[in-house]
Amino acid sequence: MRIDILTVVPELLESPLSHSIVGRAVKKGLAEIHIHNIRKYGIGPRLTVDDYSYGGDAGMVMMVEPVYKMIEELKAEREYDEIIYMSPDGELLNQGIANELSLKGNLILLCGHYKGIDHRIREHLVTREISVGDYVVSGGEIPAALLADAIIRLIPGALTDETSALSDSFQDDLLSPPIYTRPAEFNGWKVPDVLLSGNPKLIRAWQDEQALERTKRLRPNLLKSQK
Repeated sequence: MRIDILTVVPELLESPLSHSIVGRAVKKGLAEIHIHNIRKYGIGPRLTVDDYSYGGDAGMVMMVEPVYKMIEELKAEREYDEIIYMSPDGELLNQGIANELSLKGNLILLCGHYKGIDHRIREHLVTREISVGDYVVSGGEIPAALLADAIIRLIPGALTDETSALSDSFQDDLLSPPIYTRPAEFNGWKVPDVLLSGNPKLIRAWQDEQALERTKRLRPNLLKSQK
């Protein structure tokens, strides 16, 4: 898999995508992440990438030409399955979307900044818009890093135990059950006896029960969405 991320602040993406599971997946050759500075195609001697909006609204808008040229340069080199704009207007990211995108080959993630991007890019080049929540942050860089992480950890070989991702929260529209590790007792707090029983059938039944109970209590909306 190859992910190209387009941004005017590449420094924001370097650390989150260089370490832990994502960093190891890149080192193993399971994924490629390329961060591109849109200022490469900035206008004039100052490489300007933003301007005032027509209509007089407050805030600066990323210009159409630098973004267009950057996307066209990449598209001339390879085909992309999706050109994704990280936007609070987009479809809300969930595990199903991450699962779907993890099966793709080449993705472009476009990070807005300032007030956003010229809408003509969204109309003519972007194929999908994804939001990480109903709130606004300073730019699309952190949401893009989050999306890349959610996708890459699902690639076979990215996790030491590939079955681990299957028990994550939201994979089956349920929250994950409680998890514990050694010691079995600490400060008077005990691990449930069933997890120490060594009986896989009982453990699985307990985990299923706990997952359903936690979902009913903490995220009942997930259960409603199944109906």
